[in-house]
Amino acid sequence: MIKLADVFGVADAFRRRIAEGLPTFGTCAGMIMLADRIVDGADGQTTFGGLDVTVRRNAFGRQVDSFEAQVPFTTFPDPVHAVFIRAPWVEQVGPDVEVLARVPVVLDAATGDDDERADRIVAVRQGALLATSFHPEVGDDLRLHRLFLDLVDM
Repeated sequence: MIKLADVFGVADAFRRRIAEGLPTFGTCAGMIMLADRIVDGADGQTTFGGLDVTVRRNAFGRQVDSFEAQVPFTTFPDPVHAVFIRAPWVEQVGPDVEVLARVPVVLDAATGDDDERADRIVAVRQGALLATSFHPEVGDDLRLHRLFLDLVDM
């Protein structure tokens, strides 16, 4: 996606508008595109930036490792049903980044050990930027989209 933005000459305009405060919601790959830092990125991979986080690409695994989970959010009384498809996770956040959600701790049924996905950061907000590791558009829960619209309305 970033290569296409470069090819069509819009990447710098996106970077500039995001830096100027354009409300932006990045989901899955969009989270990567908003991140200031990437782990396991392709050689020379760039982003639009603006979100003071370090993300790990495809952190939850390959397509066959896709999963769904009920994810508790700091901003909602009930968890969000989250669909993770080759999703990133956030490894580090800057001081102005609010962590909104983490994958809940789940024990591996076979071993009784903590799942390596447990407690990974999967939703963040910084100013007018919102990002999730998962795809909220897949379900019918509109709370995250409403949260984004609230950022637009600020």
